[in-house]
Amino acid sequence: MMTFKEYLKTRTFAIQAVIGVSIILLLGYLFMHWLTFTTDHGHEITVPDLRKLSEQEVEDKLDELNLEYVLLDTVDYNPGFPKFSVVEQDPTAGSKVKEGRKIYIKINSGTFVMVKMPNLIEKTYRQAVPTLKALGLQEGSIIYKPYLGKDMVLEMQLNGKKLKPGDQVLKSSKIDLVLGDGNVGFDDTQLDSIPATEPTTEPVTNE
Repeated sequence: MMTFKEYLKTRTFAIQAVIGVSIILLLGYLFMHWLTFTTDHGHEITVPDLRKLSEQEVEDKLDELNLEYVLLDTVDYNPGFPKFSVVEQDPTAGSKVKEGRKIYIKINSGTFVMVKMPNLIEKTYRQAVPTLKALGLQEGSIIYKPYLGKDMVLEMQLNGKKLKPGDQVLKSSKIDLVLGDGNVGFDDTQLDSIPATEPTTEPVTNE
């Protein structure tokens, strides 16, 4: 009876060993190709620049590249971009992605939103300007009027029309401010209009 050591030296074992190793190598090769196919290894797509494109143009462009898009939000109107066009995208233009990747976009609004005018009356100029900017409004013209309080806000105007606190205006509007010039004092010219009177004396009577 042949021992195991003797069997390892036979031609039959050598052939079977070669076949076994070949099968393992073949399976490994096929597995690597399957893995490459399923993960699309080495096949990447450059994300195009979608900014300023309409949503329909985005869809057409990404369809050609086997990519998808997701509309995240509509952002405040930006005059630097066309209405309803892409303002932001993620991933950014030039990024490398796989087929089927979703590109997230944000669309420009069609116009500025409305904001309420704050109450700036009797606020100082230095207080008023940051308040306007915090609401997305812009500082317009400065108009001075005689008033004791220097740089104190007396009126708020838009295109020459007086505004009240709470009025609705378009965001990014330029708000004109009417300020006191601090030059109002005692007007001694008013003394001329006061009629002069002479002191009167009443006779003293002794009863």
